[in-house]
Amino acid sequence: MKFSEYQIAARKTAIYPHRGRNLAYPALGLAGESGEVAEKVKKVIRDKNGVVDPETREALKKELGDVFWYVAALCDEVGLDMEDVAASNINKLLDRQERNVLHGSGDNR
Repeated sequence: MKFSEYQIAARKTAIYPHRGRNLAYPALGLAGESGEVAEKVKKVIRDKNGVVDPETREALKKELGDVFWYVAALCDEVGLDMEDVAASNINKLLDRQERNVLHGSGDNR
């Protein structure tokens, strides 16, 4: 499935207050779901010596899917296509790699 296809499919389930003019809802949802991913990874480090077992892999898959959903909703709120966002990000990273600034810090390097 392409990102643009996912975004269209996710849009059908995007039912939240003031959809289309509510940046806060998907942004806060994205932060929350990202936190859930981080929490699961933390527990892998703490409880499983860094080994991701099949149960944890499935749990991460579900949480990462929720992250995708909120990214799609946030893209819709600001009029971005996920396909364009993904391509732009890769182009940015390749440019940084070519200039040997991939490991630096800051947005504008």
